[in-house]
Amino acid sequence: MLRWTCALFLAAFAATPAAATLPDPIRAMVENAFATNDAATIAAVVKVAKATSPADAGEIDALVGARQKRLDEQAALKRASTPFLKSIDGELEFGVTNVTGNTRSLGAYGSVKLTRNGLRWQHQLTARVDYLRTNGDTTTERASAAYEPKYKFDERLFAYGLAQYERDPILGYSSRYTAGGGIGYAIFNTPTLHIDLAGGPALRRTDFVDEPNKSTIAGRGSVAVRWRITPTMTFTQDGAIYIEEGGTNASLVSAIDTRLIGQLKARLSYDIKYERDAPNGNDPLDTVSRVTLLYSF
Repeated sequence: MLRWTCALFLAAFAATPAAATLPDPIRAMVENAFATNDAATIAAVVKVAKATSPADAGEIDALVGARQKRLDEQAALKRASTPFLKSIDGELEFGVTNVTGNTRSLGAYGSVKLTRNGLRWQHQLTARVDYLRTNGDTTTERASAAYEPKYKFDERLFAYGLAQYERDPILGYSSRYTAGGGIGYAIFNTPTLHIDLAGGPALRRTDFVDEPNKSTIAGRGSVAVRWRITPTMTFTQDGAIYIEEGGTNASLVSAIDTRLIGQLKARLSYDIKYERDAPNGNDPLDTVSRVTLLYSF
């Protein structure tokens, strides 16, 4: 009896149809696209592959995810085996403003961003300085610096830390220090579109210009968007909001980068800064539009 039961089980198992496999031409399309190591080409070919074989869209996504993971791991291992300084990616941004006539304005903006990606760890250091004088008065005096380490559990989930310094006497504070951390998740993670959402607690100390200093515990939320519109044009957006006792403040920087020559790009950006209950009767909303040059290395 046992022998017949086993035989029937094996026969039924053998008769079960095999799981669907991706057709060889479609697989070859995707494999060849990844061989180019070009994000725009990969995205275009994947789109065509799904349109050609809609029934295999799930398997195509699985293949793309596996190949992208392998590329990321290979790149991370390559960076880990290279000297520290050579494994850092950087951006230098600079712009000047000079207006004469009925209104006289002179200003300068500069920023630096350094990033080191490993297999699991990412380290990012940013610093910005923005200064503007109009008709002999200082109308913008802003500086910030931040260090943000990130540990990646997988392709989407990560934990982060944050140490940040800010200065903006026009908005009422001479210095503000922030330390915090939390959890983030990539809601989109494709070769052309990446969106991270993150949040967690933060400890803040603010030294005001004309008011008593204070220390608070805040909740922090952030968003980071990277969208490669074309091979030469990229849209980025970085925003953060802090909710704390006695005040809420937020910042959002949106930018479009266009490649000019080699590693040199032009950047059109729009910077929004909000400081609820800004002291001294200052406007809580501050916006800046600028055109700058950006050099990547």
